[in-house]
Amino acid sequence: MQPILSMESITKRFPGVIANDGVNFDLHAGEIHALVGENGAGKSTLMNVLFGLYQPEEGKIIYKGEEITIDEPNHAIKLGIGMVHQHFKLVPPLTVTENIVLGSEPKRGLKFDKRKASKDVEDLSKKYGLAVDPKAKIENISVGMQQRVEILKTLYRGADIIILDEPTAVLTPQEVHEFFDILKELTKQGKSIIFITHKLNEVMEIANRATVMRRGKTMGTVNISDTSPTQLAEMMVGRQVLLRVEKAEAKPGKEVLKVESLSAMDDRNLSAVNNVSLNIREGEILGIAGVEGNGQSELIEVLTGLRKPTSGEVFLNGKKITGLTSKQIKNHQLGYIPEDRHKRGLVLDFSISENVILGIHNRKPFAKGVNLNYNEINKHADNLIEKYDVRCPNRQVHVRSLSGGNQQKIIIARELEVDPVLIIASQPTRGVDIGAIEFIHSQIIQARDKGKAVLLVSAELQEVMSLSDRIAVIYEGEIVDVLDAKEATEEKLGLLMAGIRNNEK
Repeated sequence: MQPILSMESITKRFPGVIANDGVNFDLHAGEIHALVGENGAGKSTLMNVLFGLYQPEEGKIIYKGEEITIDEPNHAIKLGIGMVHQHFKLVPPLTVTENIVLGSEPKRGLKFDKRKASKDVEDLSKKYGLAVDPKAKIENISVGMQQRVEILKTLYRGADIIILDEPTAVLTPQEVHEFFDILKELTKQGKSIIFITHKLNEVMEIANRATVMRRGKTMGTVNISDTSPTQLAEMMVGRQVLLRVEKAEAKPGKEVLKVESLSAMDDRNLSAVNNVSLNIREGEILGIAGVEGNGQSELIEVLTGLRKPTSGEVFLNGKKITGLTSKQIKNHQLGYIPEDRHKRGLVLDFSISENVILGIHNRKPFAKGVNLNYNEINKHADNLIEKYDVRCPNRQVHVRSLSGGNQQKIIIARELEVDPVLIIASQPTRGVDIGAIEFIHSQIIQARDKGKAVLLVSAELQEVMSLSDRIAVIYEGEIVDVLDAKEATEEKLGLLMAGIRNNEK
């Protein structure tokens, strides 16, 4: 079969980095082609070349049998290539219709023809099975609906090829299944889809073929019917990877963290944490599942002393820590892996040696009076680099120069080595490659098995389900249910994540 699109020997360089190194990719009409690879493999760069955001130094693009140059996104759109970015580009106060037609509005004379626009959107949504309310404002609809609007935007402009960048990152499991049905319907109507993702279970479920990238190069293209998640992971990483988490039965001990009726406001002074009560014991992992933006970040900030609660109490090992500073809470043996490692976990222009003592730099043996004891600091850094498999030239390099996975290992090493009684792990594998995910998961399980209490917050539902012993579901700042992990299914959790409680089904 002749491909509708071919990208041949695409090379794209940035200062000091070859993001795409002679990459080949093709797409057939009516197929869903997954583009997979670790963070930094070059997937998004390649698609940004296709969408005209970047110009390649070498290579060519052949579209519908002709070699083309795509100067900018408007040119790509005119050619019939649309892109739905991971972070939606919608205007919240405008309606669904206004967002879809923005920049291509139908006119009656010189005026915007609102009635025609609304009718066009309605017809388009019916044609492709993308049900939306044309009059609803973006700020009042769910994230899943917003994604439909983004897809309708590309279809309204006549897209034959739709590029989707990590499209399921903000969806509940039910929304993911609905979304996949929509994609299948689009391909039946002749559309071709490029699906950028790192979730191998989704690749196996939705794609016809997958192209794997590693370190800017194409590792190969496979038919999904002829491959497995394990084989894809090995192509992505270059070695065998254990995709499942192996752990023994939890043996919970005494209560370590107790949260009672905790409430807090967000940065806009709106309610973010609503009367939350939970507890975690020694030797267990409590996972928090929920669509991002439902109060998880604010809850963690209160527990770590970064945000003041409006009401409620927090106890750590029986001692009240409500309202203490983050330093005071850390001194109560808290280990904290923050969701944003650059903002809250590391000083990027400090060395590895300096980063592994952040927060404990004033303790012995690292402090000698008011001075730092660099012999002990360097010895400690070398020990952690080896123990936690940090891939680096030496302990003196700035952490800015390391990969995301190695940066995350430095934080995990630092936080686990202070022998905490409670570990709060917020998005511990975000932006981290498969090999590092495997390592981080093993460290979290080991900490649990040594009797540590672990609070895990992750946007990856599979991660929460495979690591946790109990799962608390958060919706609009409220814990709506707590389930034993053995009884939790994607369907049960998905309904709770959408705010549908057991007695409402």
